[in-house]
Amino acid sequence: MTLTRELVHDAHIHRLVVSTDATGWNVREEEDATVIRQSHHDDWHRVERAVQLFEHAAMALEEDGWVERRQHP
Repeated sequence: MTLTRELVHDAHIHRLVVSTDATGWNVREEEDATVIRQSHHDDWHRVERAVQLFEHAAMALEEDGWVERRQHP
């Protein structure tokens, strides 16, 4: 399973990627091509917290004109 959320503004991207592996979940936050935060969790509640932090930052970005890029299957 992989969850990706992207916000875009002009040519810039702010992205959150949550993926699973055999030992838990990898959480990676990126700005353009730079990883600004990366962690591994074996507790789902910590993943939820990381997603909440991203959502809080995303709300501020959206107020500044960033829009969500919808992922197509």
